[in-house]
Amino acid sequence: MSKIKSLTDYFSKLEIFLWCSSVILIIVSFCIFDKENYLTLCASIIGVTSLIFNAKGNPFGQLLMVIFSLLYGVISFTFAYYGEMITYIGMTMPMAVFALISWLRNPYKGNKAEVKVNSISRKESVFMWISGFVVTIIFYYILMYFDTANLLPSTLSVTTSFIAVYLTFRRSPYFAIAYAANDIVLIILWILASTKNLQYVSVVVCFMAFLANDIYGFISWKKMKERQEDNR
Repeated sequence: MSKIKSLTDYFSKLEIFLWCSSVILIIVSFCIFDKENYLTLCASIIGVTSLIFNAKGNPFGQLLMVIFSLLYGVISFTFAYYGEMITYIGMTMPMAVFALISWLRNPYKGNKAEVKVNSISRKESVFMWISGFVVTIIFYYILMYFDTANLLPSTLSVTTSFIAVYLTFRRSPYFAIAYAANDIVLIILWILASTKNLQYVSVVVCFMAFLANDIYGFISWKKMKERQEDNR
């Protein structure tokens, strides 16, 4: 009971409602459209849980993201979304490890459960976008070689994922916006997959829940940044 009380004290009522409604939506969609692939269900719940911790700036969210990236890579492989598999296992997962280290090394006033929010300069932003462009071009040809399904949105997913993981590593509030953009691309990708196999509707619902959580995450980080700046 004490652990439950500590969690209800740590998370706001809105955050608890957002997480509970996301999990319920994911489970219901799984029971309706899938009923078999428990790996998808497990990955979805881990993923949405990581987002609520990320919204608090808690490094535990990055640890969960490492696990989610591995599971999502396996799921993507089942529908020949090799771009998603390569992106999450080869880029998002390693970057989540680096982000975890970065967040642990930069606690806010010694509080290991809250990272110190950072801002990036215009010069670094230009470097990020140029790097993202180069990564996109390279992955486009890699994905074409592997005959990746829905090549263009798969390539766009690489771009948004790269920007998102870079901003996460740099502790910028805008990482959540980048992930929200990635969520939209992924919703489109898995809707396309669902036209051939209704089981993937549950993945669509998963990323719809992710989108809502990432939007909240951005709002939370903006407030967190203002609070930290006011308490310098």
